[in-house]
Amino acid sequence: MTTPVLRVRDLRKTFTLHLRDSLRLPVLQGVSLDVAAGECVALVGPSGQGKSTLMKCLHGSYGADSGEVLLARDNGATLDLATATPQEVIQVRRREMAYVSQFLRVVPRVPAIDVVAERRVDADPAANTLDDEAHAAALARARDEARSLFDRLNVPQGLWDLPPATFSGGEQQRVNIARGFIQPATLLLLDEPTASLDATNRRVVVQLIEEAKARGTAVVGIFHDEEVRDAVATRCIHVRHDA
Repeated sequence: MTTPVLRVRDLRKTFTLHLRDSLRLPVLQGVSLDVAAGECVALVGPSGQGKSTLMKCLHGSYGADSGEVLLARDNGATLDLATATPQEVIQVRRREMAYVSQFLRVVPRVPAIDVVAERRVDADPAANTLDDEAHAAALARARDEARSLFDRLNVPQGLWDLPPATFSGGEQQRVNIARGFIQPATLLLLDEPTASLDATNRRVVVQLIEEAKARGTAVVGIFHDEEVRDAVATRCIHVRHDA
């Protein structure tokens, strides 16, 4: 039997509210799940039950109190993201993990085209050398791929060379999605990727997810849009405080 791309075992996360007499708030209590290559697992359940917390633990943004988050890497090794060093997490994010959150967070004054292209360049070994020519060629290729994604996501061409800080919420999210999908990933994390999109662009995102699944990417997502969830999810897992 093929080893899952992602194996989560007995994951636990508690927050301590220091401004409320150090009240401890258990959010994840023994969460376990497997995600195979080419599968999309949707996290479902009422708001406030820990879905986004689980996503941040999978991404390494939150540390877990206990448990395992085992990622089968491209080199055949397995990395426990719950105990990995910051350097190991950064390396995995660069080439093997992509995360589309609800909000775009970027360096100010960087053009939208480069916000997306730099993600691709960071993952290209040929670009990360002292060879300026190789880096320039990799950046040119990445910008071409970013333009193609912007076309698909209906980002107006007049915005491509502008910083996205002043874009509308929907325009920023389309840049966010392009950044998440430009680098093929082993594990793709999606936290309400279509929340601020119109119907046309929601369909484009569904197509992008289906293409990622066809390439063998393991996908974990939160989709409050039931139509999108029904279109892409292989199965659903309920997340509850008492799980």
